[in-house]
Amino acid sequence: MSFAVIANILIMVGLIALLYRFQKQYMPFTRRVFIALGMGIGFGACLQMFYGSGSDVVTHSISWFNIVGNGYVGLLKMIIVPLVMVSVISAILKLKGAGTLGRISGWILTLLMVTVSISAVIGILSALGFGLSAEAITSGAREVSRGEHLISTAATIQDLSIPNMLISLIPSNPFLDMTGARSTSIIGVVIFSAFIGVSALGLHRKKPELAARFDSTVEVAHALVMRMVTLVLRLTPFGVLALMTKVVAGSNISDIMQLIRFVLASYAALFAVFVLHLVMVAMTGASPLQFVKKILPVLTFAFTSRSSAGTMPLSIQTLTQRLGVSEGVANFAASFGSTIGQNGCAGIYPAMLAIMIAPTVGIDPTSISFIGTLVVTIAIGSFGVAGVGGGATFAALIVLSALGMPVELAGLLISIEPLIDMGRTAINVSGAIATGFVGGRAMGEVDMDVFNNNDSFELDMDAVA
Repeated sequence: MSFAVIANILIMVGLIALLYRFQKQYMPFTRRVFIALGMGIGFGACLQMFYGSGSDVVTHSISWFNIVGNGYVGLLKMIIVPLVMVSVISAILKLKGAGTLGRISGWILTLLMVTVSISAVIGILSALGFGLSAEAITSGAREVSRGEHLISTAATIQDLSIPNMLISLIPSNPFLDMTGARSTSIIGVVIFSAFIGVSALGLHRKKPELAARFDSTVEVAHALVMRMVTLVLRLTPFGVLALMTKVVAGSNISDIMQLIRFVLASYAALFAVFVLHLVMVAMTGASPLQFVKKILPVLTFAFTSRSSAGTMPLSIQTLTQRLGVSEGVANFAASFGSTIGQNGCAGIYPAMLAIMIAPTVGIDPTSISFIGTLVVTIAIGSFGVAGVGGGATFAALIVLSALGMPVELAGLLISIEPLIDMGRTAINVSGAIATGFVGGRAMGEVDMDVFNNNDSFELDMDAVA
């Protein structure tokens, strides 16, 4: 290990120690997250300036930083299954009947489908407005290799029908889903937990004494899991620091500049969809500014981690403790929103790619019939992403394959994929949270006192362990 790598590791340790000192001084959680974000950007930029993104020093340094960054993401993924299980079961036990469960699912799925369709339209308008075209992008060895890989991947999903996608959501082996072995594991865990909860409601009518004992067990498990979630989420500033340093230090500025128009078009569309989420919140009578203030820490982590699934625990905690959404609505919104109807990955991205590629196969991208077909395909395909897995890439493959377009051209954007994926992930999470809040408001499942209170979440996160 070189002296430069050791020095970089020591600097990271020093920054972590400084964040820990802020925590011991009870600095608000949100402020620590944004300080960590700034530290990561600054430290990553310094590494870029001194060594360059492709240097061995940066590569070896990042491998050590990953202990903190990827380690934190791993801890978040560790608590997803127990958190979803006990939260869904506990929430159903508090419901008046199984009909309420169907109402929650209906609202969440409807809102996700509506927002992903609007996101697709926004992506189309952005691509047309910026004049994007795949013909103007040059391909090198990396792009060609990526294109060949996409062709082979697309061949495995071309025969995947919508009925098969829906069937894949059913947890035929719930214990396998608890290991996260399938791309639909989270949905499988939600469905299995819902069956347990509904069965427990029936047990209340048949055998109330046994049901009371089960209720007590779930209550203890829920309290224990929520405590574990709080302990893990306190590590968020440290994870953000390491992840942001990795992103900035490992970015290739020259590749970004070559495709700057697509980057700008993507973030213009992402910003427009975020405004859409705020409009939805405003339509419920809530303050969009208060909403933004409450969700910024979770969006910051989603942006740096590029993991919608890894952000789920923080999303659920934000929905319940910061926005006042009931646990049932929060868990269904976060779980479904991480795999179905993703506004960034399944809405904006496939729409922009299709508009770019259309001229290469003789299709007029401004044709109303083509745009209508594209939006419908994206809406249906966004539901199917949960049955395939792989995020934005698979969403794009589903849409391009369905429209008969060359999927290999999607490989032209491989050099800027990480940068765009950061924004897409943040919008996926924003969409899931907005869906949970709006759906909760429609069903009367939001405590507005919690939404308007700025202290409760901070006190819980900063409490002494």
